[in-house]
Amino acid sequence: MAGPDDLPDDLLMSAYARGDAVAFERLYARHQAGLYRFIRRLLGTALSAQTDEVFQDTWLKVVHSRERWAPQGATFRTWLFTLAHHRVIDLLRKSGREVALDAFDSEGEEPWQPDAAAWQHWPAPASAAPQGEDLAFWRRAGEKLLFCLEQLPLAQRSAFLLHHDDGLGLDEVARALEVGFETAKTRLRYAMSKLRTCMGAYLEPLQQRGSS
Repeated sequence: MAGPDDLPDDLLMSAYARGDAVAFERLYARHQAGLYRFIRRLLGTALSAQTDEVFQDTWLKVVHSRERWAPQGATFRTWLFTLAHHRVIDLLRKSGREVALDAFDSEGEEPWQPDAAAWQHWPAPASAAPQGEDLAFWRRAGEKLLFCLEQLPLAQRSAFLLHHDDGLGLDEVARALEVGFETAKTRLRYAMSKLRTCMGAYLEPLQQRGSS
């Protein structure tokens, strides 16, 4: 039998490889939300209807690979996200979308700018939870962030989501994306730069409030 619920992922996976179905149930419960969110945001709005398919295919890959699974320096979670990333790439390519995983923007490239002008001022800082107009603002800001994420190339979007959304360290991001540490670091840096540009173009900075 598998151990307590706080048993490490790698031990749960090893137990599942020996036939312990309860161990798999614990792994699934522990990672289903994060994996589903990662896949949905990686696919973007255009292919969001395929999220369930990729999610199920990823877990099927886990099932089919259980007897051959070995950590090999990566955690189970990192391996799980690697499987999902591969499946997303396959789906994007089959849909006719170009998937550039090795190209980087040059430093001198003209920064991306949205068509629309900034749509609202930053709300005033508040110690309490936002309410009313401020709450509506932050909800819209969250929607804009998701839009800006979709503008990133897949390689940069993957690095950002794994590091900032799923909490993987840069070394684990590199393992999940099967690239070198410096490559993962560069992709994350470009992603952050583009997101700041995109969000900044939509949201006027606080110091401009009331200046007009």
